[in-house]
Amino acid sequence: MRKINNLNTISDFRNACRKKIPKVAFEYLESGTEKEKTIARNEAQFDSIEFIPKFCLGKKEVPNLTTSIFEHDFNAPIGIAPIGLTGLIWPNAEKYLARVAKRFQIPFCLSTVATASPEEINEIQGIDNKLKWFQLYPPKDNEILDSLLERARESGFSKLVVTVDIPAPSRRERSKSAGLQMPLKFSLRLIIDGLTHPKWLISTLVKGLPKLRTVESYTNNNSLRFVSKFVGNRLGGTVDWDYIKLLRSKWNGALIIKGILHPDDALKAKEAGVDGVYISNHGGRQFDAVVTPLEQLSKIRNVVGQDFPLLFDSGIRSGLDIMKAIYAGADFVFVGRPFMYGIGSFQEE
Repeated sequence: MRKINNLNTISDFRNACRKKIPKVAFEYLESGTEKEKTIARNEAQFDSIEFIPKFCLGKKEVPNLTTSIFEHDFNAPIGIAPIGLTGLIWPNAEKYLARVAKRFQIPFCLSTVATASPEEINEIQGIDNKLKWFQLYPPKDNEILDSLLERARESGFSKLVVTVDIPAPSRRERSKSAGLQMPLKFSLRLIIDGLTHPKWLISTLVKGLPKLRTVESYTNNNSLRFVSKFVGNRLGGTVDWDYIKLLRSKWNGALIIKGILHPDDALKAKEAGVDGVYISNHGGRQFDAVVTPLEQLSKIRNVVGQDFPLLFDSGIRSGLDIMKAIYAGADFVFVGRPFMYGIGSFQEE
């Protein structure tokens, strides 16, 4: 990979990514739903927290970012959030991210609808099991559920992150307007878009159009259109607390519920035996009238107590944002789009 100079902020990486990948890929990464006000509020939510510094305290302390959660130590309280269809941004994106996790000793959470399978991530040499987390869109079929859990377990994934904030598919109007459809069709607009981004186009043609590698094995037709419909019909949707208890009985490792925003749900999750709650509004990609995670964080902390692990994502764009989330009550923070801006900003030689 070749380093791009003069990239100093997440905004710099975002702008570089926007130039280097096709519009259809960038709009997929960026888009929310409806008027996308939640995305803006997610980024602005941290403005409500300010600090009063104290000085002249004597010897300078060296910050120690090492964080322990779920009985494992990580080099920083930062993880790579699960993102679907990652290979659209750049082929093999998940493998690059897994190697980043290995290098910096931080968690990498693989999405059920990523373009790499658990088995492929497991082939990366030297990546510890503690770094491999698997995000599950809850299957309606118990046989598929058992299979996914077994595959994650056999591939060394130590944490299960169950996403519950998807009662219905979201409408991401901006990405549709950019021409995203399943499967990708080489329309004139998409061809022109690709030709103006030749490195992305060549790499995609060489390595193949993105496929949902984890779930395609459960279908008799591996076309992305068919697999995408399968995902919409058979994964996600409404789950209840009995389903969570079923997962608890089937998974021996740490079990985390992702997408919680209401304190009552957090308390029910704790009572159901989960090991932690992941506070998130799906990065503004599911519902455009939802509260921001930060405004719910302290409320959830108050009901679950100080010792119950709380994870956080949505709107993180700097180390200062991470600091504020931890100050507000989070034990660990996951970051999504900024890591993908990094992937899109670097090109293979």
